[in-house]
Amino acid sequence: MFYITSEATFDGAHFLKNYDGKCRNLHGHHWRVTAQIKGEALQHTRQEAGMVVDFGDLKRVLREICNYFDHALIYERNSLKPATLAALKDEGFLLRAVPFRPTAENLARYFFDVLQARGLSVCRTEVYETPVNCAAYEA
Repeated sequence: MFYITSEATFDGAHFLKNYDGKCRNLHGHHWRVTAQIKGEALQHTRQEAGMVVDFGDLKRVLREICNYFDHALIYERNSLKPATLAALKDEGFLLRAVPFRPTAENLARYFFDVLQARGLSVCRTEVYETPVNCAAYEA
């Protein structure tokens, strides 16, 4: 089996509703995301001969996903009061609603699913909230 790994980063804020601790408050991270792609055989096309997948393609897709969240507030849908959400929108803040609690674990699953939906043979994603705290998701 062959594996390749790439990474991208983004800066984003989140909070954990109904959490009894500091993370219930709005705070930010310099998120680092890694994605590992696997393949039993290498490509034979002229452009990708000897590759699992072109690193450029993997990096482009991973950057696109990270750019979607960059400098945004990532929040669980329906976790903010309508008035709060309206005020944030009125202020022009970049808001990214997700259908899950925005933990590193759930974001690792999200990145996995999006990469897979884009046709990549992803086998593992990792999301670092800090340089030493990481959550991973594997198929």
